[in-house]
Amino acid sequence: PVPRDSGKVSGNLHRPTRYSRRLQRVFYTSALISIRCCDESRRFYDRKRAEGKRHSQAVMALARRRVNVLWALLRDGRCYSPIPPVTLAA
Repeated sequence: PVPRDSGKVSGNLHRPTRYSRRLQRVFYTSALISIRCCDESRRFYDRKRAEGKRHSQAVMALARRRVNVLWALLRDGRCYSPIPPVTLAA
C-alpha cells in the first residue's frame, strides 16, 4: 500500500483516534450474536447480504444500527420494545 499524502498532510492511513476499539468490538460481538438470536437482526443482515455486502460489512452495518437504536432509547428515555411505538399522523 502506498500512502495517499498530499502536501504537508501525512499519515492518512492511520485510524482516527475518535473511535473506541473496545466499544466497537462490543457492538460487533453483540451484532454477531443477535444474528443468531433475533429475527429482526437476521432479516437486516440478510437484506445487507442481498445488497452485495460482505459478511463483515453487513455485521458492522447491523452494529451501527444497534448503536443508533441505543442512542435513540437513551435520548428519549424509553425502554426497548421490539415493536416500535405507533405515531399518530395528523
